[in-house]
Formats: sequence, structure tokens, C-alpha cells
Amino acid sequence: MINKFTKSNLISGFLVFLIALPLCLGISKASGFPPIAGIYTAIIGGLVVTFLSSAPLVIKGPAAGLIAIAVSAVYELGGNDPMLGYKLTLAVIVVSGLIQILMGWAKFGKLGEMFPTSVIRGMLAAIGVIIISKQIHVIMGVIPEAKSPMGLLAEIPNSIMHLNPKVTVIGVLSLLLLFVHPLFKNETIKKLPAPLLILLLAIPLGFVFNLSEEHSYSLGAFDYTIDPSQFLVVLPDSFLGGITFPDFSQLLTYTSIKYIIMFALVGSIESVLSAKAIDALDPEERETNLNKDLVAVGVGNTIAGLIGGLPMISEIVRSSANINAGAKGRMSNFYHGLFLFLFVLLAASVIRTIPNAALAAMLVFTGFRLASPQEFKRISSIGADQLLQFLTTLIVTLMTDLLVGVAAGIALKIVIQFVQGVKVKEVFKLKTQISAGQDSLVVKFSGVASFINYFKFKSLIDNQPKNQKIVLDFSEVSFVDHTFLNNIHGMQNKFTKEGGALISTGFENHRCQSEHHLSSRRLKSSSDISKTEHSEKLEETVSSEQ
Repeated sequence: MINKFTKSNLISGFLVFLIALPLCLGISKASGFPPIAGIYTAIIGGLVVTFLSSAPLVIKGPAAGLIAIAVSAVYELGGNDPMLGYKLTLAVIVVSGLIQILMGWAKFGKLGEMFPTSVIRGMLAAIGVIIISKQIHVIMGVIPEAKSPMGLLAEIPNSIMHLNPKVTVIGVLSLLLLFVHPLFKNETIKKLPAPLLILLLAIPLGFVFNLSEEHSYSLGAFDYTIDPSQFLVVLPDSFLGGITFPDFSQLLTYTSIKYIIMFALVGSIESVLSAKAIDALDPEERETNLNKDLVAVGVGNTIAGLIGGLPMISEIVRSSANINAGAKGRMSNFYHGLFLFLFVLLAASVIRTIPNAALAAMLVFTGFRLASPQEFKRISSIGADQLLQFLTTLIVTLMTDLLVGVAAGIALKIVIQFVQGVKVKEVFKLKTQISAGQDSLVVKFSGVASFINYFKFKSLIDNQPKNQKIVLDFSEVSFVDHTFLNNIHGMQNKFTKEGGALISTGFENHRCQSEHHLSSRRLKSSSDISKTEHSEKLEETVSSEQ
């Protein structure tokens, strides 16, 4: 008899499979990989990585966040030969996976916490724009000439003028369904995953428009052509027929090394941040061993690269759906991979009827969420310095690549800190003094509290019991950045759950970048600080929080 945990994991795994199937196909095609590549990755993430990772509710698989890197790697490495670019990119993925294993062993699992928050947000927004720039043309059934994101965006009006009506109807209706799905009042429809509803809409429309047969049709004075190989998912004749081995011949070139770094760095950051986000949603408040999880992802990527798969991460959208479906443990990830394997093995003919325009609509929707106007507004509310870092990362990424964009964002953040009065010799200095207060532990800081020296602070706090009250005194800190404060905010939830409290104080003499409670702040002037007043304020804070 199936116990309740197994039943819950089976049900959630099945529902996640329904979401993962079209997304894996869409991400593969958008990345310049064969559609089966994403399926291979998700199956490995489920059937293999499940038993190597400590993440209780995380779904492993290909993610939209790596599309920009993958498609650029295929194009740059292969030139006019997409298959060669694909094989050379597989070699890059294998090596980046091995690097992720080493990073996990070296305890780099918490790498994502060090990177400036606005730079990461800018990177994700850039990825969103890149996805939209590429997939909007697929929705209209047009093959664009441009390759760069800026060129693809500029070519949108031309694609609108030359769109294929039948394909566009499927793509636009699918996109509209994604936007209106949360507005449905019918509980049954709301519970059905949006990707499943899209398939239920798009596949019948594909039959109505006869997308499986090559033909021409006219609409008004214009003639159009339907090519099944362009507008429908193409799979190999057998499940194993799609296995492709990597080409290591260009592994030591500058381009390969660049993409090895990008896959390893960006993939690790995205995976770590996703795992942490899912831990925060876990009803049982379990915590993923991020180092062990990074090793598991690295192993998965190494295997995926060896057989023709996409790189994988801890995927947040499918993981959130997994939790909402009632998953109880990591076996839900296993079952999602198992269902994918069985479906591709037994029902590949159904997959071949899925219109590419519907898959592109899902990706455009994902891109919109990454680069939504609300994201710009939220970053702007934190402060002008954060918006500048965000926009710099976004724009430079669109004009060059992700690695250069992230580097530019970080470099600008450091320059901004210098402009705000931080001295070069202070950047790495954060002195701490611990003393016992009344029913609490007081940690007094001096120097600069920024993303650069955050790990020193985190190590200090991690060694303290979470069921006590700790007061962080920033009265003598000359500068505190948003990333540092944002990470503290995340720590406070953990203390609260364990019956303790993590309290920040000493900001009454700091000038804030905005009214946002997590904005960067700089000490006004040492001559304006009244130590007596601050001591009284500190005592009041400690007493009031008891």
C-alpha cells in the first residue's frame, strides 16, 4: 500500500512533469539545442541528481536563465555550423559541471549571497529581455536575420509585417492565456497548470491549421508557407537516437574558456539562489546543504553534457509548483523525471504535435516576468545607486554578454562606494566587537559593511545559536550597502523561526539613499554623532525587543 508521503510525491511529481515537458522543449529550442536535449537534462535531474542532493523540494532541470549563454555559445563556437556549435558547447558544459563539483567541495555553495543584489537582478532582467528578443519572432513564425539581442529587438517591426497568420494565432492565444490564467475565477481551471492549458489549446489548433503537412495558403493578397520542421517540435526516431557526444577539440580556446566560466558562475548563482528561495517556502522549514547541492548539480551537468543535454540548475518555477502541489520530499523530483522518461519513451508522437509558437509564448512570458516594469520600479525604490547598477548590468549585458555585464555592474558598485566616501583601504575591513547585553548578545561593528566582506559577518552569525537575541550595532560603520542589509533581512526570518531575534540598530546618524528600509546608507559625520544618545537608543532597542 502506498503511504501518504509517496502518494503526495507521486501527485506533485506528475503535475510538475506536465509543466516541465513543454518548458524543457521550449528552452532547448531557444538555446539552439535539439528539443530532446532539455528532456535528457530533466530526466537526469530527476532520476540521478535526486539522490545526490540534499534539497528536499527542489526540481532540477534546464532553466530559461541559461538560454542566453547557451545560444550564444552555440553561435560563437559553431559559426555557420549549428551542429558543430552544439557539440562544442556540450564540451563546455561538461567542464563547467566538473568546476561546479570542485566549487561545491570548496564550499562555494553560498557564492550567490556575495554578489550585489541589484547586479543579479540586472543580470536576470537582461536574460528576460534576451529571451523575449529571440522568442517573439518564433511566436510570429518568422526567422529573423539578426543575432544580437539589440538587433533582434530592432527587427520586431519587420517580423510583424511578415508574420505567418496561422502560427501567430497559436502563439498570441497561448501568450494571452498565460497572462489571463491567474484571473480565472473557476477553481478547477485555476488549479490546472498554465502550460498544460496551453498544450490543450495549441495542439488542437495545430491540427486545425494542418501544421503537420507542408503546404501553402493565401490570405488576401499574401501567400504563406507551412513547414512542419519549422513550426512543430522535432524529435529523433527513438529516445536514444538523440544522444550526442561532445566535441572537445576547441576546449582551450578563449571562447570556450569564456563560456565555461559563464556556465559555471551564472548557473551556480542561479541554482544557489533558487534553492535558498525554495527553502524559505518549505512548510517544514528544512534547509538545503548548498555545497552538497552544488556538487549534485555539477554531477548532473557533467552527465548531461556527455550525452547531449542542456545545463541544469535548481529551477524555481517548477520547484514552486512542486510545493504548491503538496510535495513532501525529494522523491517528487525523482517522479517528475520518471514521468518525463516514460512519456517520451511511450508517447513521443504526441510531443511531435506541439507547435513551437506555443513553447515560445511560454518563454516570452518567462522573460516578461524577469524584466517586468515592476522589477524596475522595485529596484528604483531602493535607491538611485541600485537602479544605476541594475541598468548598467542590463544594458552592458545586452550589448556584450552576461559575464561582461555582471563585471560592469560589480565594478560600478565599487566605484559608487568610493564616490560615497568609502576609502580603498576600508573596503575589506569590518571590525567586530561582541559583548553581552541585557538578555541579548550585542555585536558592534566598525569600518565598511558591504558585499565584499559579507562572508566574514555571516561566518560570525552562523556560529551563534539562532534561539537568542542578537543586536547588530552599526553606529560606527561608515558605510552599509544594500546587499549587506538585504542578506541580514533574510537571516532575520531564520532567527524568528527558531525563537530568537536579529535586530539592526545604530542608523540614526546615517544618511539613507532612499526611504526604503534596506537602502544603502552612509554615516553623516563623526562629529555629529552623540555616543551618549546612541547608548541610550541601544538600551531602549534591546529592552523593547524582549
